[in-house]
Amino acid sequence: MTALPRSAPSSQATDAHGIVAFLDALDALEAVDGVAGIEPHSVMLLRHGHVIAEAWWSPYSARGLHQLYSLSKSFTSTAAGLAWADKLLDLDAPVLSYFPELDAEVTDPRSRSILVRHIASMSAGHTTEQWNRALDIDHDEPVRGFLLDPPDGTPGVTFAYSQTTTHVLGAIVQRVTGSTLLDYLRPRLLEPLGIDGIDEMFWLQHPPGRDIGFAGLHATTETVARLGQLYLQGGAWEGRQLLAPEWVAEATRTQVDSSNWGGPESDWAQGYGFQFWMSRHGYRGDGACGQLCVVLPEQDAVLAMTGEAEDMQAVLDAAWTHLLPAFDREGSEAADAALAHRLTALQLPFPDGDEVSESEFTAATSVLRKLERIGLTPHTLTLHEQDGTTTTLPLLAGAWPPPTGHLTARATRTAEDTVTVHLQFTQTPHKLLITCDLRTGTFDAQWRTMPLMARSISSLAAVADPGRRQAEWPARRS
Repeated sequence: MTALPRSAPSSQATDAHGIVAFLDALDALEAVDGVAGIEPHSVMLLRHGHVIAEAWWSPYSARGLHQLYSLSKSFTSTAAGLAWADKLLDLDAPVLSYFPELDAEVTDPRSRSILVRHIASMSAGHTTEQWNRALDIDHDEPVRGFLLDPPDGTPGVTFAYSQTTTHVLGAIVQRVTGSTLLDYLRPRLLEPLGIDGIDEMFWLQHPPGRDIGFAGLHATTETVARLGQLYLQGGAWEGRQLLAPEWVAEATRTQVDSSNWGGPESDWAQGYGFQFWMSRHGYRGDGACGQLCVVLPEQDAVLAMTGEAEDMQAVLDAAWTHLLPAFDREGSEAADAALAHRLTALQLPFPDGDEVSESEFTAATSVLRKLERIGLTPHTLTLHEQDGTTTTLPLLAGAWPPPTGHLTARATRTAEDTVTVHLQFTQTPHKLLITCDLRTGTFDAQWRTMPLMARSISSLAAVADPGRRQAEWPARRS
């Protein structure tokens, strides 16, 4: 991999005090009214093509893959841009023309009028999220479900953030190219970008063999940063035009009005492009729970982040408040040193307490599907699931152990009768909070933020296994 150049912030006309203030602001965003606070997992900030700040909070790491959720959509857009440049994709063609086997079934003129550019811009005409309705119609072929559910608004005008539109766009790309989205992107984009570990990247699928497009891509933070830098550079990379500049321009400008998504200060109300959100400053790809790729053309900067955050507007507000003023403000070696110190030895927080003793607990409720019993010793946590699956994880005092199967844990006796366990799924934003009662021998489990797809321990922890890469969706409703 060709390494991105690294520089001190001051050498790229950036005051590191602003970066420290941004990180401090994230730390200060605590849980309010049941909404979880901000928990960063990684951050990478580029200025003038140089990495000026980067960090990972243990147990997350630079080489670790992270579920990007809807930030995956921007990669689907990029694949569509490549197919468009190869003349395999026509933005002004009806979606139905790519699925001729459905032509006789899809008779409603509203569905027949949906164009490829409409699904690329979330303006297929449905007024609400349509994914579950598509699955209800045809769980095994959501494209059919999409086309058999006519829009109740106007295609090309009505905006609704709907997973199905991106899924159908990805399905078209995969049909015309004869490969999955990820396989199509590898030689045309990921390899020329110099992305490390591209063979390890994966995308969840539904139906089998089709990358779902709207979520499920697992990639590193630097992969996200490089994609943002490619768009910032108009699709050019090291003297090669990887992505057509015309596509970059169209994808990153307003294609449809999204002002129904909040007031004037909302970064979700600034317009939507081709699988990119417009922002009050620049534009971005983003995914649930805090996955971000913010591109700032005026500042020649890119911010890539992963984490666990329900209030993503607060993250963007902190960036506008602290990072923007730091650009083109004189820095100093002292400020650079303060930032370097701030970014050392970071780890996810965990409550103080005493070492745990050997004990066993059974589930008090069925909050977590399949987990029925856990066993603790001072050095291990063992999880017993209803299907007979047993997972044993090491415990270390004062630190997060290295992940085992993309799963790691900490456990502490936080009160006389209470043991608290944090179970971290290190290829996702999510952790499971397990509270054990020493008096009753029972435990309760609660997600800090609810996973949007698989919700069992075995499916979340083992999703990197090639045999486990199917997204979990509800069964067809009767």
